[in-house]
Amino acid sequence: MEQFWNKVVDIASTYGGKVVLAVVTLVVGLLVIKGLSKAIKKGLEKSKLADLAKLVILKVVKILLYIILIVALIEILGVPMTSVAALIASGGLAMGLAFQGALSNLAGGFMILIFKPFKIGDYIESTGAQGIVRDISIFYTKLVTLDNKQVLVPNGDLMSANVTNYSAEDLRRIDQSFKITNDIDQELVKTVLLEAAKKTPGVLEKPEAFARLTEVDDDTYIFTVRAWCETPNYWDVYFDLIENCSKALAENGIDDPEERIAVRIVEHKQ
Repeated sequence: MEQFWNKVVDIASTYGGKVVLAVVTLVVGLLVIKGLSKAIKKGLEKSKLADLAKLVILKVVKILLYIILIVALIEILGVPMTSVAALIASGGLAMGLAFQGALSNLAGGFMILIFKPFKIGDYIESTGAQGIVRDISIFYTKLVTLDNKQVLVPNGDLMSANVTNYSAEDLRRIDQSFKITNDIDQELVKTVLLEAAKKTPGVLEKPEAFARLTEVDDDTYIFTVRAWCETPNYWDVYFDLIENCSKALAENGIDDPEERIAVRIVEHKQ
């Protein structure tokens, strides 16, 4: 019994001070983490970051602070840090390999929320998908196509590929080409197309509309019409421009090669 108590006294004298110091460090560390978390939260609330980005930053900072506290406690208790470091490294490597795709999407979502290459409501195209951005989460960005299909695009793919944001600018240009037979007066075609473009609702006066011969292919002239509109009105103006230009060409007796060939085939059969 005496040997037992002597052993207890030896252990207490050897590790007692370390245990007490570890407990004190734990209590103080938790209070410090709580205070820092509140300060960081207040600072993030004043920033213009998305709410989800603020939440992620706060969680990551708290996790890092807890890791630092745990490492400090291990050091105080006298546990060999080489073994702990090897264990953490091997565990981190295993988790990294297991969740490689998820971590890539997590990092991509974090970057999107911070740098905001696009926002909810924008029309974007990337990685073979295009549509209106309806939601940006940590792992995926939700797009809705023009025919009302939902597409989930991994954020990792979005951050590693080119993204075309059609809604980023206030104005957009509409380009439309028309095939015309080469026996038609070029100036007449340009005048007809330009007047039709200017009369299309939504087409802006500045920048000015454009109608010119842009290509010659055998017996075909290809005229291009370019007109500017406000980005939210793009699709309405796009279709109206096609209808108005096609109608104006028909009213002035200007046809395209396909129509001319079709007429010839019908006349030949008759």
